Amino acid sequence: MPSAWEQALNRRVIHPVVVFALNNGFAPPTFALLETTGRRTGRQRVVPVANGLQGNTFWLFAGQGAAAAYVHNIRADPRVRIKVTPARLRDGFGFRWRSGTAHLLPDDDARARHHALCKGRPGYRLDGLALRRLAAGAEMLTIRVDLD
Repeated sequence: MPSAWEQALNRRVIHPVVVFALNNGFAPPTFALLETTGRRTGRQRVVPVANGLQGNTFWLFAGQGAAAAYVHNIRADPRVRIKVTPARLRDGFGFRWRSGTAHLLPDDDARARHHALCKGRPGYRLDGLALRRLAAGAEMLTIRVDLD
């Protein structure tokens, strides 16, 4: 489990920088943004995630498992949006939002699925190092988003 200072650094420094970069088209296509609706506030919450887009399905892995704040938000309202880079250059260079419905898959082997998604995606594999650090001592949770 990451230390309190690692979690604070991630939440207060790294996440805002990555969100800013993605919102302004500066981030590599390895990343995406997940937007959920806050379960208590009803406000839109945005968190950077690895780009797990495969066709009309988006895969993501909660390193903190069921304890992750966005997992609680998904339980309360499974409708989410994902901001991803287009798969084809003719769609443009910018990122775009896609809506979908998230499904928590607690019985899925998250580590095996993540390993399968890493094949042929070096940036995704690199992001997996941070995910494994975050998941140390926690049970990773697979989340499948069926995009509209």
